[in-house]
Order: sequence, then C-alpha cells, then structure tokens
Amino acid sequence: MKEQIARTEKQLGAILRRARKAARLSQAALGEQIHMRQGTISRLEAGQPAVQLRTLMEALSALNLELVVRPRSQASLQDIEDLF
Repeated sequence: MKEQIARTEKQLGAILRRARKAARLSQAALGEQIHMRQGTISRLEAGQPAVQLRTLMEALSALNLELVVRPRSQASLQDIEDLF
C-alpha cells in the first residue's frame, strides 16, 4: 500500500477501509482479530470521532500499518480530498 495522507477522521477511516478490503477481511473478521465488535470497526471506518485511540492503534497493527507524524504538507484540503 502506498503512503496516504489523512487530515480528518473520515479520511483516516477511508484509508483503513481500503486496507481492510485489500487484506480481504470483513469488518467482522478484523474485529475478531483485535477482539472488537464489527460495529466498532464500522464506526472507525466511518470516521466517527468518538473512537478510542487504542482501537485505532490496534486496527492499524492488525492491517500491518503504522501511524507517522510529520510536518503538514502544503497541499490544500481540496487536493487531499481529491485523493479520496
């Protein structure tokens, strides 16, 4: 999977959804892998802001992804939205 930028919860959720589908996992299967309900995975992928950080980190790990923090690029929000 190529590097992707997320500046909002919804963008991050979309990235996770694509990674899960690329791994050929259902929401339920991913949830079982990290001991969470399918509904929790659904909320994470929908970008609902109330999802706990632990949930996000476990989902990233299960999908063999990592979070990288770096200085913000100068691309506009619209440029990034166009990626989705």
